[in-house]
Amino acid sequence: MSIALTDSMETLKGIGPKKAELLRRVGIHTIEDLLCYYPRDYEDRRTIKKVADLAEGETALIRGRILMMVNNGYRRRSSLQLLVGDDTGGLPVLFFHMPYLHKTLSKDKLYEFYGKVTRRGDRLEMVHPQWNEVEDENAPPQGILPIYPLTEGLTQKDLRKWMTQMLPYAPLLVDYLPAELRKKENLCGLSYAVENIHFPTDGQRLREARYRLVFDELFMLQAGLFLLRSRTRTTEGSIAFSKNVSLKPFLQSFPFPLTKAQTRVLKEIETDMEAPKAMNRLVQGDVGSGKTAVAAAAIYKAVKSGYQAAFMAPTELLARQHYESLKSQFEAFRIAVAFLSGSSGAKERRQILEALKEGKIDLLIGTHAVIQDTVEFARLGLVITDEQHRFGVAQRARLVEKGQNPDVLVMTATPIPRTLAVILYGDLDISVIDELPPGRKPIETTAVTARGRKKAYHFLHQQVLKGRQAYIVAPLIEDSELVDSRSATGIFKEIEDLLPGVSAALLHGAMKQKEKDEIMERFQRGEIQVLVSTVVIEVGINVPNSTVVLIENTERFGLAQLHQLRGRVGRGAEQSYCILVSEHPSEVSKERVRILTETSDGFLIAEKDLELRGPGEFFGLRQHGLPELKVADLSRHRKVLLSVREAASAVLEQDPTLSSAENLLLKLKLQKNFEERWDPGI
Repeated sequence: MSIALTDSMETLKGIGPKKAELLRRVGIHTIEDLLCYYPRDYEDRRTIKKVADLAEGETALIRGRILMMVNNGYRRRSSLQLLVGDDTGGLPVLFFHMPYLHKTLSKDKLYEFYGKVTRRGDRLEMVHPQWNEVEDENAPPQGILPIYPLTEGLTQKDLRKWMTQMLPYAPLLVDYLPAELRKKENLCGLSYAVENIHFPTDGQRLREARYRLVFDELFMLQAGLFLLRSRTRTTEGSIAFSKNVSLKPFLQSFPFPLTKAQTRVLKEIETDMEAPKAMNRLVQGDVGSGKTAVAAAAIYKAVKSGYQAAFMAPTELLARQHYESLKSQFEAFRIAVAFLSGSSGAKERRQILEALKEGKIDLLIGTHAVIQDTVEFARLGLVITDEQHRFGVAQRARLVEKGQNPDVLVMTATPIPRTLAVILYGDLDISVIDELPPGRKPIETTAVTARGRKKAYHFLHQQVLKGRQAYIVAPLIEDSELVDSRSATGIFKEIEDLLPGVSAALLHGAMKQKEKDEIMERFQRGEIQVLVSTVVIEVGINVPNSTVVLIENTERFGLAQLHQLRGRVGRGAEQSYCILVSEHPSEVSKERVRILTETSDGFLIAEKDLELRGPGEFFGLRQHGLPELKVADLSRHRKVLLSVREAASAVLEQDPTLSSAENLLLKLKLQKNFEERWDPGI
């Protein structure tokens, strides 16, 4: 039978529509997808252990016959007790809630059992091990077995069987890396790597296979970003803003001097803006570091050079906050500011669009409404997006298309580890505001268990009675039978008992935008003392009178997310507090809490978060228009990343557009991987 890698999985024997649907759920549509569906771990079944040599706590493979079988109970409450023996002794093996098993297993037959050896009283046993029947007692053990990510209905047995069937077709995979590069980097062949990532015969082969695939993934990522970066650096149609526009009068209007970090970053932005190539810069700064002040100075420069600016934020609340702040800041400098969002009225919207097109509006601030087709600028020169990772790449590109190669400034208050920032924003230059304005009091962070909850709420109550405001954050909107966690709605129902005499409001993502905005505006005006919320308060909300944030079920949040939530307080002159309440903390969640109580450095926290969660969970690469990493880990494989950067740089130095015959396959692969970001001009 002739097989092509593009063939659907349903062409394989034993895979019907139901199995095919399960495979599609995990991203396997074709035979090539199957071959590139790599294991997440391995079971080492190369050595058969004798029963007499077993030790408590080890994971082992034994081979023996069932000497005794006792079936207790019935249906769901059933248990099956086996005594499995070899020539050195017997080991009890237990299965629970598997009533069919006593009919499947047979006494005196030979089996292999693989599992963890535990102790009960004075005897060792295995509970719920994996098992398989052995036809030939002289057969070698199964070797190193792959463990694949699964979905309900798919089994390891299924995937291993199909993978074994299809591995002979691995040589059909196209090796996109140029032969010279493979030789120079001492990389094994692609088909060898794929065969040995699935079924390695020893540790050395597995290491070779993994290194090759890690190198491939990181190389594709880095080479693609280098190519895109070279395109953004073009001078074609770019704006060189006037060097004669001084920022001095604008900066003198600030009620405070800029920090050294702000001054440094602003200088980098100003240099970019005055250069003949388009600026593409990411400004990273922790909560409260003063990114908006720097962005305001860039807007001033653009407008006074005769251009318009656009400022896009991810939520209407945040966009309106920027609008109120920048409007009052620019009033004295005769800079016309307008606000546009999905909730803008038809008449107001029409007036704004006309004024924008005629050049009467200097700065347009808004949400995604700013990138709609009907929005036309007379002379767009600067584009600013806030909290970039909440936008898709295509949205940023659409805003850029509204000007003739305008300068782009991207701001994020979510500290991103440098390793990851280079990957996620490889087509941008990176500036970091790594200093907070003087006089800020550090937020006191305390961790309590469920036992300390009453005391924590009492403390929050006392702060509110002193005239302060507070946030209570829960992971869920509603109580759930499936998840043992506190919900915002559940806490809000109890609020009168928890905090008597306090005005409170509920805020969550399922509410309509208008309702959310009204609640936040009332909270900002001080009409609401306590806001019970889900993570919707995470982004950019600024209420200086808020001094306490109490976060329930901290084990359900990531480290960087907890840091962002903590940043909702500590914005005024009063001492602020963050109380972390853990219900069922795992070792990882305990570590998160420990880090938070010891440091307030957002960049250090981001590095730790990357280590604890891995890049796939830290940030979805897909939402940045980047290929996902299946084997590579940006935290663990930093050394490989350095080699890859050098290799990718060398290849592109010799062939900047990858037009040579030996690089053509590589270019096609990059085009496929970077579909969303690809520039047809490359």
